Amino acid sequence: RGVNVAGIKVPSADLKRVLSDLGLTDVRTYVASGNVTGESGEKAAALQTKVEAALSTEFSYDAHVQVFSHDELASIVTGYPFETDDDHHRYVVFCDSTQTAKELGDADVGEQEKVAAAGRVIYWRCPKGSTLDTPFSKLTSAKRYKSATTTRNLNTVEKML
Repeated sequence: RGVNVAGIKVPSADLKRVLSDLGLTDVRTYVASGNVTGESGEKAAALQTKVEAALSTEFSYDAHVQVFSHDELASIVTGYPFETDDDHHRYVVFCDSTQTAKELGDADVGEQEKVAAAGRVIYWRCPKGSTLDTPFSKLTSAKRYKSATTTRNLNTVEKML
């Protein structure tokens, strides 16, 4: 989360190298936003800890990552609960815990957008052109959620599969 923004430079080739050095195989990056797929035999929590430490050391920033299996990502994509149309964005907010997802899923967001918690993710639907101005966007921008969440367009997640 948070790479290639706010002065944190993490070139995709270097990101791929660091993760490969940790033992991940078939490492692939998707656009220069920190989206990575790869294979590992490690449990998600252990892998997350190792990746965060390696990225923090290599790139000199406080790295926070979210680790999900391929099957989890596929379920997240198919689980999107809202209608899809050309006037709205489809987002998924990946959270560090089910508690964070529940807190955000219980947020009062008004009538222009929709949110729903499911496990460690929040599904979010908002009108195009208003992504940064909605109540939910402002809530997730709060300092307490910066290191606990990362938001991706569902189109991006679909392409990573």
